[in-house]
Amino acid sequence: MEIRRAQYDSPGEPGKSGFEDLECFKLALDLVVNAHEFARRLPADEKYDTVRQVRRSSKSVTANIAEGYGRYHYLDSLKFYSNARGSLNETLGHFINGCVLEYIDQAYFAQLYDLTRRAEKALNGFMSYVRRQRAGHELYGDRAAREEPTEYDSGSDTGPSIPEESEPPE
Repeated sequence: MEIRRAQYDSPGEPGKSGFEDLECFKLALDLVVNAHEFARRLPADEKYDTVRQVRRSSKSVTANIAEGYGRYHYLDSLKFYSNARGSLNETLGHFINGCVLEYIDQAYFAQLYDLTRRAEKALNGFMSYVRRQRAGHELYGDRAAREEPTEYDSGSDTGPSIPEESEPPE
């Protein structure tokens, strides 16, 4: 079995479309196509188990790259790219299981493995680029977005009071 390429050409201007131009996204699309082909080769008793999981995990890669690309702050983007990397490895885990369970042969597995690792390498390279660019740093700094802790005045007359702890009976 040969690894297939995704048949997708962005209608946008090449190099200016957005996340669709990223090499890691293109390889992730190839992974989706091949994960679905892998799923079609699985036996019927895997229909509600591995088939759904491998399809979902492969699609999660492209979805997280797209969502991360749409975020303004680089730390926010990196969280989604990190999730994409996790989904890549989850998908690879399904391929490994398929090989160990002898649903696919070693040669086909090696091609799926190579594709997954190429996608991961491209994603890691893009993540390094994003870290160096630090988009949003000027306005928001390097801290993750969090809510400030709220202090509650439990001794106030405006709300219900909380009884103080008493000593347990002896």
